[in-house]
Amino acid sequence: MIFRQLYEPISSTYTYLFGCEETGLAVLIDPVINAIDRDLEEVARHGLKLDYTLDTHIHADHITSARELKQRVGSKIAAPAMDCLPCTDLGIEEGKPFQVGRLGFQPIHTPGHTDGHFAYRLDDRLFTGDALLVDGCGRTDFQNGDVDSLYRTVTEKLFTFPDDYLVYPAHDYNHRRVSTIRQEKDRNPRLGQSKSLEEFRDIMNSLNLAYPKFIDYAVPGNKQCGVCPPDLPEHLQAYCNQMAASPQG
Repeated sequence: MIFRQLYEPISSTYTYLFGCEETGLAVLIDPVINAIDRDLEEVARHGLKLDYTLDTHIHADHITSARELKQRVGSKIAAPAMDCLPCTDLGIEEGKPFQVGRLGFQPIHTPGHTDGHFAYRLDDRLFTGDALLVDGCGRTDFQNGDVDSLYRTVTEKLFTFPDDYLVYPAHDYNHRRVSTIRQEKDRNPRLGQSKSLEEFRDIMNSLNLAYPKFIDYAVPGNKQCGVCPPDLPEHLQAYCNQMAASPQG
């Protein structure tokens, strides 16, 4: 298997590239529109054909490149079925494996950050989106987020995997690339150390986070599988401009 972790610095997003060496087919998890040229170069560098893009949820902090990649290279779009996006080619459901070449991903419905959020397991690797971050978790105050649902998602689903399973998040703001289930159980300040639901509610309800500056553009654009709005203010243009280079993890 070919595996690359790619970092987009404007939204601090990790995109994950997987390639099946037997079939030459590839999938990108959570690709970002302004890093599309980098991603295509990475696919080509490994001699792969992009078969699918796969998003964990409808993002509020960046525009997915799913639509643009489909237009450029003919890749198909996979996304959670419960979001009912008419632009998808395949709706992801829990209990129905997602296959790219010989690579079989297990979709895991992980609501709380958004109601339609999914994580994906490949062997001993968990790609947790915004549900579980390194020493943290996604916020729960928009897009039908729910504190209690996120607590159950992490404690009753993600934390039940073996301790040595690797946790790959959708974001990190301190350049950390990977964690483990054991590490998050031990030291996650929001959900680790056997935090109770009441403690988690208090933590999340006291965050007082600012309104996401890109959400009013990102969510409508991502409901169309990645459309940059024509009226984007100048100070937000970097979120949709394609970059010549983007640091890679």
